[in-house]
Amino acid sequence: MEQMNNFFIHYFNVLLDYSPKVISAIIILFVGIWGIRFIRKIAETVMTKRELEPTLIKFLLDFLIWALRILLFVSVISKLGIETSSFVAILGAIGLAVGLSLQGSLSNFAGGVLIILFKPFKVGDTIEAQSENGKVLGIQIFSTKILTAQNQIIYIPNGLLSNGKIKNFSQKTTRRTSLVVPTGYDSDIKNIKIKLEALVKNHPKVLQTPAPEVVISDMGEKNLIFSLRAWTYNADYGTVCSELLEESSKIVKVTTS
Repeated sequence: MEQMNNFFIHYFNVLLDYSPKVISAIIILFVGIWGIRFIRKIAETVMTKRELEPTLIKFLLDFLIWALRILLFVSVISKLGIETSSFVAILGAIGLAVGLSLQGSLSNFAGGVLIILFKPFKVGDTIEAQSENGKVLGIQIFSTKILTAQNQIIYIPNGLLSNGKIKNFSQKTTRRTSLVVPTGYDSDIKNIKIKLEALVKNHPKVLQTPAPEVVISDMGEKNLIFSLRAWTYNADYGTVCSELLEESSKIVKVTTS
């Protein structure tokens, strides 16, 4: 009986000695959770006011929150008297192992950050990259989502995008056509050029500034090549190209015959 009493007294004293650490750890935990939420709210407000990309805001907030959570966890277990140096070393080793095994993913991750920061394109832009052409639906951390004209969804790794050539058709509001119109050497070249010039100048969706032009761009073995260069708004580009090619083929056919 006396031994049992000594046992309870011993552990009761240990509990009394250890309880301040437990209480302090619990206080740090709850204050830390509240502090993380407060910091997240402040950071989100600041980044929104600076008009950062929504994708970048989400990424930075996630990174900040997880970093603060890890710091809070280390602080709590340190307050409980647990040695944290070995824990930090284990985290570092795990991070190194994960980094080596996910080199490709990290490259895509870094590419996504570069795209979000330097903005070679944004959501809604029409781009051409990696032999694909389409509208950007979303810029994710590891890949970019593109909708093609054939209604296909394509995911291009951000590592390839950030290191490759990108054509952005939406950064400027206007775009120039460069349509090829072949005609035979035996045709009335002067008359064809006059009619082609009238065609591009009188088209309602062709801009007059810069002025449209028709030039001889090449001389093949059997054909002389005219080039129709006309500026139009991005929204009208496809329609203008189609209509100019259709009408120019009629001009060449009539003039040649």
